[in-house]
Amino acid sequence: MLEHLPAEIREGLERARKKSSARSRRLALHLNGAVFPILRLWDSGFSIDAARVAHLRGFVEIHEGSRMILTCLIQAAEVQDGELICTFKRATPALDRAALDYEVEVERPAGLLPPH
Repeated sequence: MLEHLPAEIREGLERARKKSSARSRRLALHLNGAVFPILRLWDSGFSIDAARVAHLRGFVEIHEGSRMILTCLIQAAEVQDGELICTFKRATPALDRAALDYEVEVERPAGLLPPH
């Protein structure tokens, strides 16, 4: 249906869609000091604006605002409708604390009453 509209209107609609999706979420991809707004995010990948970058691959971080939420190993799959579709090889949730290298013991009562 959109193919019947003039090119200027289609381009305007596409710009408005990208702007609205970028505004609705504060998700961004961080790579070597560069920041790319994420247009869509799903379980196995995400999409960014293909006009900003043509190819991505490697280790990246995904932030929501200033907070890192995922560390990912990605590969760029294809460009569809002006979006670069990237898939995760690995996506690990970021923790707000350091990883532990020991088992945390469950707290036990200081003393037990003997059974009668």
